[in-house]
Amino acid sequence: MIGSLTNIYCVKEFLSSPLLLPQHPLTLEQGKQLPPPVLRREPEAVSGELWNVPVEAQESRRRMLQTSNYSLVLSLQFLLLSYDLFVNSFSELIRMAPVIQLVLFIIQDIAVLFNIIIIFLMFFNTFIFQAGLVNLLFHKFKGTIILTAVYFALSISLHVWVMNLRWKNANNFVWTGGLQTLFVLQRLAAVLYCYSYKRTAVRLGDPRFYQDSLWLRKEFMQVRR
Repeated sequence: MIGSLTNIYCVKEFLSSPLLLPQHPLTLEQGKQLPPPVLRREPEAVSGELWNVPVEAQESRRRMLQTSNYSLVLSLQFLLLSYDLFVNSFSELIRMAPVIQLVLFIIQDIAVLFNIIIIFLMFFNTFIFQAGLVNLLFHKFKGTIILTAVYFALSISLHVWVMNLRWKNANNFVWTGGLQTLFVLQRLAAVLYCYSYKRTAVRLGDPRFYQDSLWLRKEFMQVRR
């Protein structure tokens, strides 16, 4: 009987006592709460600060790379290439008029020189050049640069030689072995020059050359290796 009363009393005391729940050591330890989760931010893919190029300069280049401006420059380049092709194709038909031939040769050399200036101005306007990555720019377009310089030198040499041989003998068909060799080399270089220059002019219309991008960083790492 006494045991039963003791059990009843123990049960009553248990039910009347407050319910104690275990506290999480990270949530309520010393009255502190968990800090908010830290979100990791992915690095921005486009940032001109990496190359020390201000954002204003990037915006300026984007405005300069408008379709109308690029089309105008590209049309001028193709016009100069077309004139160069025209002179190479038909200059021998007017060898009887050395003055006219001389004028055509001078304009042809000036056209090639203008094309060189234009392509270098396009190089200077790219984000790669502004960021100081000149080696990357030269690595991608060194073929065009070398071919253009070689063709310009061959053209001037051929024109000077032809004029020296034919200026006083316009009525005679003057062809020496050295002149024929130089003529063939100049015409072969003209084909390579037109192809590589046109390809470079079209490639420089890619917007990736005028802003920072993951592609640019990958290209830079490949060149460094």
